[in-house]
Amino acid sequence: MKIIEVTVSPKGETRIETKGFAGGECRRASRSMEAALGVRASEQLTTEFYQQSSVRQSLKEGQA
Repeated sequence: MKIIEVTVSPKGETRIETKGFAGGECRRASRSMEAALGVRASEQLTTEFYQQSSVRQSLKEGQA
């Protein structure tokens, strides 16, 4: 299940967290929300970011 979670602090600071995405898919999925919320102050990549999507893995396995 893919989830995009947006948290707003009492001070108005926002945090976007993606779950269930692999590789750069998380950036593509959250891009429009980030643009709507303003300038990004920081970014913390999760282990999911460094995982390749299962489609790419299947293609590589089939080519070997």
